[in-house]
Amino acid sequence: MKYQKTHDTPHNPLSNRRGGKGVRLGLLLALLLTAVFIAAEAVVMYWKGPGLIALVPLALLVVWLFYVRLETGLLLMALLTPFAVNVAVFPGMELSMPVEPMMILFSAFFLFRVLVSQGSGVHSSLFTHPVTLLLLAGLAWWVVTSCTSRLPWVSFKYLLSRLWFVIPFYFAAALFFRNRERIRQFYWAYAIGLGVVILIATAKTLGNFSDLQTLHRVMRPFYNDHTAYGCAIALMLPACIYFLSVKWKVESGKLPGAAANLSTFIFPLLMLLLLCVGLFFSYCRAAWISVVAALGIYLLIRLGMKVKWMVLLFGLGVGMFFVYQSDVLYRLGKNHQDSSYTLADQVKSISNISTDASNVERLNRWASAMRLWKESPVVGVGPGTYQFLYGSYQKSYQLSTISTNAGDLGNAHSEYIGPMTEQGLPGALLVVALFLTTFATGVRVYRTAKDPAVGRMALAFTLSLLTYYVHGVFNNFLDTDKLSVPFWAFTAAVVALDLYSEKKEER
Repeated sequence: MKYQKTHDTPHNPLSNRRGGKGVRLGLLLALLLTAVFIAAEAVVMYWKGPGLIALVPLALLVVWLFYVRLETGLLLMALLTPFAVNVAVFPGMELSMPVEPMMILFSAFFLFRVLVSQGSGVHSSLFTHPVTLLLLAGLAWWVVTSCTSRLPWVSFKYLLSRLWFVIPFYFAAALFFRNRERIRQFYWAYAIGLGVVILIATAKTLGNFSDLQTLHRVMRPFYNDHTAYGCAIALMLPACIYFLSVKWKVESGKLPGAAANLSTFIFPLLMLLLLCVGLFFSYCRAAWISVVAALGIYLLIRLGMKVKWMVLLFGLGVGMFFVYQSDVLYRLGKNHQDSSYTLADQVKSISNISTDASNVERLNRWASAMRLWKESPVVGVGPGTYQFLYGSYQKSYQLSTISTNAGDLGNAHSEYIGPMTEQGLPGALLVVALFLTTFATGVRVYRTAKDPAVGRMALAFTLSLLTYYVHGVFNNFLDTDKLSVPFWAFTAAVVALDLYSEKKEER
């Protein structure tokens, strides 16, 4: 399929350029959503006070922007996501402001435009792509497990929040990314916002090197803790290296016909340096591991190793761990190096499962999750419910110094164990299948794209996603906008590059 370099086509649901009935219906929707937005603001003002009336003009501006130019709205949400903060808009309900209300509004506009255009702008190939099929299967299983959930209301709210992450940043973005330039624009929109947060966090770090607990909180209120912050930075690194390499080839004249402009090279270089500084001072060991893992996989890909052999090698490693787990755990138990603000000690503490509070607490969460899963291995306890249920499943001998008897410290700290507990074994298998299929798709595009630039871009975003797949062993952040926005957009980028790029002819 030939790559399409179109910005706004007559059948593009992201475009507002249509006439007749479509315009009238679109205007009606805009007016309706404006009324809903104003009503919602009125309710929020009732709960939070009249000071929020200043948000009404901004809300109207967002409605107008989404009506006129959805694709610009997508970039705006990417730019604002690193700055978003959680606000309790109603008792027992928090939203990441201002981006989550924007995501809800964007999803409504996008779905309506698709219906108005009768789906003509949505390529059927998107819905038959293996990644999309697995994503839809996962969402369908979420509906099933929400119905069987121990806390159905919690699960359905959790499902809705996943939808307003996926609809804009996967389905809309996949159409938006038919023009490869839009992928670059989206990346830099999020990266610039994150870069500003890194500058703020680093400035706060400089005077607190001796206090590790303070260093873990310098990124607040934008990121809840250093693990999510480090994960976001790691996610951006491989793609940043790709964009820097492209600019270097432009400056060195290796790309024919490219106009040299030193400033275009300096900006990605500065961003790469900033990301490296932020990653180091995040003191997030899982993020460090994920970057090293991405580098290792990159070398294997460049050596020509097939994906199936990589998966087999990984499976063999996991199998060897379980065969020799007694010896491994005994040796790990001998390590008593706790977390530290020095690099060497922080690296040594990665394998400390005896006294390091973070590691011990993670093992406690995993053990509690497994006990929950054994009670309902097929459908799980329900999406989003683990954090409300795990407290009574803790064992006193597994508690860490940061554990609470109430069990109110969050999720299962694993993108694999968490879904297995909440959605049963099928839920975990769907997550693994989605990740593996996306990875395999990116590697295939890299090796088969007729345009080498398309292949390199696909590999860069695949490696970026790989950092999250590895980090997901230790933490799970796809229930937050901070990581869901770039994660689903990068997934959409890989799928779009596969769908809309021309492949090499088979010999």
